[in-house]
Amino acid sequence: MCLKIIVVCYATFMRILGIDFGKKRVGLSLTDEKGMMAFPHGVYENDFTLLKRVVALINEKGVGEIVIGHSLDKAGKPNEIHKRVEEFVTDLTLETGLPIHLEPEQYTTQAALRIQGRNAMTDAAAATLILENFITRHKNN
Repeated sequence: MCLKIIVVCYATFMRILGIDFGKKRVGLSLTDEKGMMAFPHGVYENDFTLLKRVVALINEKGVGEIVIGHSLDKAGKPNEIHKRVEEFVTDLTLETGLPIHLEPEQYTTQAALRIQGRNAMTDAAAATLILENFITRHKNN
């Protein structure tokens, strides 16, 4: 008697959430279901409801990873928003348990402004640039 063993591999796809964390507004970007292309999603006010709203989005969209802009000054030292980003990362980790990656975000807002000008989605466009940089870096490694 001959026994055949068939191995089936299922690719696990998941969305990645990109975040451009600012003092007043937080830009959000999501990838497609394969985690390959980033798209602007929206902008949330940075207020007491932010964490709850981001967690709801994560659950609604099936997010499996988070990329947040690593906020440093020109010399590579933590800037004034850095501490708030670290606190938000801690809160998100405790709420979701998802892996969170820090991605350099210097000049992403300026790049978004050059690409599309200032509008209601500028911060989401900056989050998309952060997320695209992360995806590109990881595709090439």
